[in-house]
Amino acid sequence: MTKKMIVFTGGGTAGHVTPNIAIMNELDQAKWDIQYIGSHKGIEKELIEKINVPYHSISSGKLRRYIDMENVKDVFRVMKGVGDARRILKKLKPALVFSKGGFVTVPVIMAAKSLNIPVFIHESDLTPGLANKIAQRFATKIFTSFDEAAKYFPADKVTVVGSPIRKELLQGRAQVGLNWLHFYDTLPVLTIMGGSLGARRINEAVREALPELTKKFQIVHLCGKGNVDESLKDVRGYKQLEYVHDELSDVLAATDYVITRGGSNAIFEFLALHKPMLIIPLSKAQSRGDQILNAASFKKKGFSLVLEEEQLTKETLMEHIQQLQKGALTMKQTMREATKTDAISTLVREIEAIK
Repeated sequence: MTKKMIVFTGGGTAGHVTPNIAIMNELDQAKWDIQYIGSHKGIEKELIEKINVPYHSISSGKLRRYIDMENVKDVFRVMKGVGDARRILKKLKPALVFSKGGFVTVPVIMAAKSLNIPVFIHESDLTPGLANKIAQRFATKIFTSFDEAAKYFPADKVTVVGSPIRKELLQGRAQVGLNWLHFYDTLPVLTIMGGSLGARRINEAVREALPELTKKFQIVHLCGKGNVDESLKDVRGYKQLEYVHDELSDVLAATDYVITRGGSNAIFEFLALHKPMLIIPLSKAQSRGDQILNAASFKKKGFSLVLEEEQLTKETLMEHIQQLQKGALTMKQTMREATKTDAISTLVREIEAIK
């Protein structure tokens, strides 16, 4: 059987890469030759090389929404990136390019369009990022995580599918997670995730509230690289970790409640796992505001509570955790009734249908 080639692209943040990996893992390797195009030094290079997928790097600029002299230089970087991507694609001759967003994808998608290669893109957030705003005109099909996002794209191209969830996350074992954490089943487990770099304000509020929290919960605190507080390492029922990789599915299986940022991939994973969550989104001072919109959508649908970072104190944190406990059963039932939680199967079917 002759294999078909598929090229994935996406980068800038882990959130633009891990969904691609989730899809790759579900494709039949006997039918598909999988390759990846990313930037020279982005996080995507590190993540993709770890899974031994052939990686091709191109020149890429940064898409800014503000006036900056670097924008002029980046026009030339993007143009060079289109040339780089076009040479790679002409050599690989893929049946499809699949993009998850990030500035590195724009030259890849433009090059694919110029070579008449079909392009699928997936938008995670409630409103499209700048890369996907540009890319939509070159796309063959567009998929979104949020229902609300569909209105930003051409109706004849867009389909709402949800977010691609790593299947291994759904296969965690709670007792294995408890054993690994050295926790017991006497108190519920509260897991706090501040993103790959951690979240200073969340870390501070959690640690200030620790004396009260550890009376009611066992705490898993994923605090980000370099953010472990050595003075708290011996606090009973409090496990600090910079990050978790292989053990994450078991840790989440053991988790009763989650505090998280508002990144789309993370909150859709907790939705699929039916984990009651408190979302503390990045503020507009730190982002384009997409996490705030994501969080508001989940709250409206009954999937989460929301606490704005500007309102975050020890007191408001404890109040919201108490509300989360009270509403957990209703929230879990609402999550079970949610549709669009198996995006992977839909996307794999769409990919398989490419001639």
